[in-house]
Amino acid sequence: MDNHFLSNMKQHPLYTKPFCKVFFKPAFNTAPENNLGAGNVVHFRISAPRVGKDYALALIGNADVLGKWEKPLIMSNKDYPMWTLDLERDSLPDRIEYKYVIVNVKTMTIATWEDRYNRVAYLPDNISFTIEDYDFCYPLGNWKGAGVAVPVFSLRNKFSFGIGEFSDLKLLGKWCASTGLKMIQILPVNDTTTNRGWNDSYPYKSISTNALHPIYLNLSQMGTLHDEKDKLYFETARKTLNALDFVDYPSVMRYKEEYFKKIFEQTWSEVKNNADYIDFYDDNKQWLKPYAVFCYLRDTFGTADFSKWKDFATYDEKVVDMLCSETNKFYNEIAIHFFLQYHLDRQLHDAVEYLHSLNVVLKGDMPIGISRYSVEAWTEPSLFKLNMQAGAPPDAFAFEGQNWGFPTYNWNAMENDGFQWWSNRIKQLDKYFDAFRIDHILGFFRIWEIPFEFTQGVMGHFCPALPYTVDELNYNGLNFDVDRMTKPYIRGYFLYDFFGDFTEEVKNTCLLNVYDDVFVLKPEFDTQRKISDFFNGSDDKSLRIRNGLISLAGQVLFVEDPYSEQPSYHPRISLQYTYSYRDLPDYQKNIINRLYDDFFYRRHEIFWKEEALRKLPVMIQNGGMLVCGEDLGMLPDTVKDVMQQLNILSLEVQRMPKNVNDAFVNPLHNPYLSVDTTSTHDMSTLRGWWEENGSLSNKFYHEMLHHSEGAPFFAEPEVCREIISQHLRSSSMWVIIPIQDYLSMDGELRWSQTRKEQINDPANPDNHWCYRMFQDINDLLDDDDFNGLLFEMVDSSGRNSDY
Repeated sequence: MDNHFLSNMKQHPLYTKPFCKVFFKPAFNTAPENNLGAGNVVHFRISAPRVGKDYALALIGNADVLGKWEKPLIMSNKDYPMWTLDLERDSLPDRIEYKYVIVNVKTMTIATWEDRYNRVAYLPDNISFTIEDYDFCYPLGNWKGAGVAVPVFSLRNKFSFGIGEFSDLKLLGKWCASTGLKMIQILPVNDTTTNRGWNDSYPYKSISTNALHPIYLNLSQMGTLHDEKDKLYFETARKTLNALDFVDYPSVMRYKEEYFKKIFEQTWSEVKNNADYIDFYDDNKQWLKPYAVFCYLRDTFGTADFSKWKDFATYDEKVVDMLCSETNKFYNEIAIHFFLQYHLDRQLHDAVEYLHSLNVVLKGDMPIGISRYSVEAWTEPSLFKLNMQAGAPPDAFAFEGQNWGFPTYNWNAMENDGFQWWSNRIKQLDKYFDAFRIDHILGFFRIWEIPFEFTQGVMGHFCPALPYTVDELNYNGLNFDVDRMTKPYIRGYFLYDFFGDFTEEVKNTCLLNVYDDVFVLKPEFDTQRKISDFFNGSDDKSLRIRNGLISLAGQVLFVEDPYSEQPSYHPRISLQYTYSYRDLPDYQKNIINRLYDDFFYRRHEIFWKEEALRKLPVMIQNGGMLVCGEDLGMLPDTVKDVMQQLNILSLEVQRMPKNVNDAFVNPLHNPYLSVDTTSTHDMSTLRGWWEENGSLSNKFYHEMLHHSEGAPFFAEPEVCREIISQHLRSSSMWVIIPIQDYLSMDGELRWSQTRKEQINDPANPDNHWCYRMFQDINDLLDDDDFNGLLFEMVDSSGRNSDY
């Protein structure tokens, strides 16, 4: 691969929104006066986004008109990032040597020369001619930046309502600007409202890919209530919720919805006639109307499960239009959702504009899935496989895998119109964000798909995939027995391991004794879904029996492929941990192990690469955002190639090396087109990880930090500073650190409740997403000592450059 190609590939992200619209966006127009005669013209053109707000690109060379290497000619940025300059052909010799330089426009001095040999051009006579040059050759090395990762809901502001709000991003932006940080990375902010309980706190299970979550509205910016009793009521609630050390999601939602109704009644007659509102409605009504009706029907029927909405269970555009008519007596119950989305749009846009004024950009997060009880599943069910669930295979964080509950995508149906559904989704993100993270980018290669009758992630399979046919399995010597290898393997001798003292009760009520020591599940308990629905108690007995039966239902070696025309099978992930595998003869174990390794690590490489290249380009072609991919977990080898080909930044986590032979990642060895971090929302924080495993942190202390003495039990502030500094010196384009880990560097600022700082536990499907910063952002802004320390760390690492 030649050096120019490598340079081109590394500079490609500089053409995205963070750079062209914010960091390097020219502060003024540098178009020179056009005093050209009627003769032939030489057009100089070069694309160069990385110039800086107060700088301009200029041309200098050996000819008189080129300044004799002393006086550069400022180029026009009218078509930025393209820079142009037109010169009369007669003013130039037949052969010229020249370079491009970056000039400080205020002082008219050269700030940077190209780091390359002189460019040479031979100019033809009697015709106009265009010189189209390659990228500017920067002598400064690769551009690098740093940022902070924090969910909006986690921001603490004494003036907000028990939860972080869009308006709080402004304060966070001021803090970023004071510390040299240039990017704020947040979790998804789409509406997740189904029942207003803790399950709705899960930000990756949206009911709409377009609608923003009303919980992020700042109430005072919507208007002040006239009634003094109402004012006192909400102010008392606000102070109570703000005093908590966590986000009480259900309570915040309840109070805010009360406020929404009152401020809607008070201001709607005025708002609906505002030109801004009318424009917003006209621009967004295609998704806004179905969303508002969905919310109305959800509340009317008391469930987001649209299959229970009687006559409205099947989407009908004409019915939606009828319900959205102002003559409908329930119109206000629908219009309130127009009203809320209008305010959300205004408040988020206002925050983003303010961030940009500070030279800070906002990075969003695009979940891989949607809720099965969502607007999209209701309006476009053919695009989804509602009988399937997305999830993840087992890993270090979830031994039984993960079942996210989302329906999977019908990619063939989506492709029929050129993936328009995805194009629309990206365009919606592009309205607010400068960059975005593709959650679980592996889902565009293959998704981990779990049939709806199963609840455990281990019972899933990759889709699309190339399952084994029975002939193929037998050809490999397996002697495939469908009943033995695909039905739950249940033997009396190991039942006590699952049920303990409840074993006899389970035998009598849930199992059938076929013969001798062989059992099967009774029909009413023959799927994990039936078991989970039946044993829904939370007492120790119910949990032990339920979990035991669910595990029994998973005692299989192969799962059947639901799409193949002839019976075909996937090896069950982690089958080696089953009793079914343990009781096989050694020769069959060896055959299965060989098939298993080939299936999960070699068989699909080319197939999955083609799948990704069929889908992912849509993410790049729509909108100008910088694209990053969450590429953690069980990675096919082709993932790296595809992401590099499409200029999608990878995610590099020091404690999750992608090379199985490494214990940790050295940040200096990261690829440039990547985002480096200490941890993610699905992991313990830096301090939490340090305290989880003393031997591992001791190994890290010796191997990565190069200390000879034993590691301290706690990650002391000095240790955290050392680790953060190591990350800031990373070779990655971006280093984005969770706010908890930044604050861990200061003994006064960091929270004593280390475990409460972890945002999500992937192994817990009932996790409460409620982490809230221990500090008020206003107080953090005033902490000159800490902010000065962080600024110095960022600046000295070369991540605070104007260009």
